[in-house]
Amino acid sequence: MPTSVLRRRPVLAGRNYSLLTAAAVVTGLGSNGALIAAAFAVLDAGGDSGDVGLVAAARTLPLVLFLLIGGAVADRLPRHRVMVAANVLNCVSQAAFAALVLAGEAQLWQMMLFSALGGTGQAFFNPAAEGMLLSSVDGEQAGRAFAVFRMAMHGATLGGAALGGAMVAAIGPGWVLAADAAAFAVAAALRAFLDVKHIPARAPGGGMLSDLKEGWREFTGRPWLWGIVVQFSIANAVVGAADAVYGPLVARDHLGGAAPWGVALAFFGGGTVVGALLMTRWQPRRLLLVGTVCVFPLALPSAALAVPVPVALLCTVMFVTGVSVEVFGVSWMTALHQEIPEEKFSRVTAYDWFGSVALVPAAMALAGPAESAFGRTEALWGCAALVVVVTATVLCVPDVRNLRRRTLHVTGTAAVAADAGDPAGTREPAPQD
Repeated sequence: MPTSVLRRRPVLAGRNYSLLTAAAVVTGLGSNGALIAAAFAVLDAGGDSGDVGLVAAARTLPLVLFLLIGGAVADRLPRHRVMVAANVLNCVSQAAFAALVLAGEAQLWQMMLFSALGGTGQAFFNPAAEGMLLSSVDGEQAGRAFAVFRMAMHGATLGGAALGGAMVAAIGPGWVLAADAAAFAVAAALRAFLDVKHIPARAPGGGMLSDLKEGWREFTGRPWLWGIVVQFSIANAVVGAADAVYGPLVARDHLGGAAPWGVALAFFGGGTVVGALLMTRWQPRRLLLVGTVCVFPLALPSAALAVPVPVALLCTVMFVTGVSVEVFGVSWMTALHQEIPEEKFSRVTAYDWFGSVALVPAAMALAGPAESAFGRTEALWGCAALVVVVTATVLCVPDVRNLRRRTLHVTGTAAVAADAGDPAGTREPAPQD
């Protein structure tokens, strides 16, 4: 076969990449069903909506508290070992949760405890997993590889939610939680076979605090990186409040109940799958400019709920939003892969994750008071306006507008620009979108 044909063929399915994708699909199917099962387990035990919220918060709080430590640990220890250990913790905690539910003896504090253990495992897993994924692909096809990975993940999210809901109705939440524990066991086994020989050994560091400071310098030294993370701290918080608090209320009062809202959320999920598919074919040169412009539609669902629009139009809005946000997601991962030194992947992504979730609990808590103070419609318009304002603001950062895709992979701290006219290519490597 001519070498020119070989060069055109994307090489996406390396061993590590394939194992990571398979394991992510397995845990995606299990975890998204388990989220539904956990809520119904609380209700079946006699809890109310407030108790459901407490169990959800018990999972979120340690995720926020331990993310930065998890990032430092993942850059200090072999990442695949951190991932396997986190999966084992998730497996054990979910198995214990399932056993209590199946025995009919689950108490609220016990469910909160096991949810907190799951969140702790996730806090250590997320930075290690993202760092491992970023190091598993190379060359000009990295963006396409990330798009395929995200498409598989979103497909697992949709399938897991649908399958989990059906299984909860058919066999009860306890068995769904048990299935999630089994999924974590399978994923841990798959991740144990990851090959890390290509990853350079980490030089001895000066301790955990020193690692965190070094990651902070890496993070704050790139205006486009911390600018976009601040943007998403606000955007994720207000969109999360709109979707989790106001969306169900609008659906109940104006759209016909929970079913239409569930359909609208499914359309958003479908949009993310289509967006990932699009990004397997499209590789925009100005990664962050294109990605950030595609964040503006994130304001549309809040605006649609504020009107409120008919269900069919809401579903269309949600689908378009899913497509556009996924363009950002793939562009962001590609930029991180291109610009961040490999040995600092996990610490930088930990700061990214931390910024993405830090304000969400506060926004959820303030959603009710904001509705009482300003009205639901005004609060929703405020959510939409904040997304537009923070997105327009981050476009004022020159590096966001000018960072371009490079044709040569960046490793360590050396960056080779695709063309000499690329302003970003002449500086230190910068993180992704």
